[in-house]
Amino acid sequence: MKKSTQPPNTLEELMMRAEAMAGLTLGQLAHHHQIQSPKDLKRHKGWVGQLIELELGAIAGSKPEQDFIHLGVELKTIPVNQTGKVLETTYVTVAPLSNIQGLTWENSVVYHKLQNVLWIPVQGAREIPLAERQIGSPVLWSPSAEEEALLKQDWEEIMELIAIGKVESITARHGEVLQLRPKAANSQVLTQSIGHNGSRSQVNPRGFYLKTQFTQRILSALL
Repeated sequence: MKKSTQPPNTLEELMMRAEAMAGLTLGQLAHHHQIQSPKDLKRHKGWVGQLIELELGAIAGSKPEQDFIHLGVELKTIPVNQTGKVLETTYVTVAPLSNIQGLTWENSVVYHKLQNVLWIPVQGAREIPLAERQIGSPVLWSPSAEEEALLKQDWEEIMELIAIGKVESITARHGEVLQLRPKAANSQVLTQSIGHNGSRSQVNPRGFYLKTQFTQRILSALL
């Protein structure tokens, strides 16, 4: 990916850029930035998000902070079908699996990333060639008290299982709105985790993801 656009100075400027993208195809946006569109996303996972980041001037990259930290806004592209149905879960951040003493919901990366989210829906149906997929209207969202309570409850329950060495027993079914799943290029990638009785063990890295029914509720309410 080429050097990105200058970061927006204000939330209004960010929203203007996001609204100006709505209706464009990924191919048109890629052409504007002189980038070749891949045929599909099999070997280019993350390409859509990187392209949108480039256009909007996001600065965080893969750092564990908001994409527009100076504005307090996280950017999330979300694939939807022709009727606006969300097609996959949304990755939030890598989960800490060791050295978690004293970590609370309020000082977690998940909490900070989800305080203000700019959702960019993008057509994700596989029958539409990647370059022809349209970008939708942006949605700026902050969790309601009820939504935050659900997120906090799931996060605390998952972190409690990690703390007592039960990370391997956590499945994608855990959590009402937030889930924990393996997050690695392949199963050979390992990271340190808390094992049984406080020992150390090696496991695949895990990531926090928002479940589709939760993000569907957000988009349906705001679009």
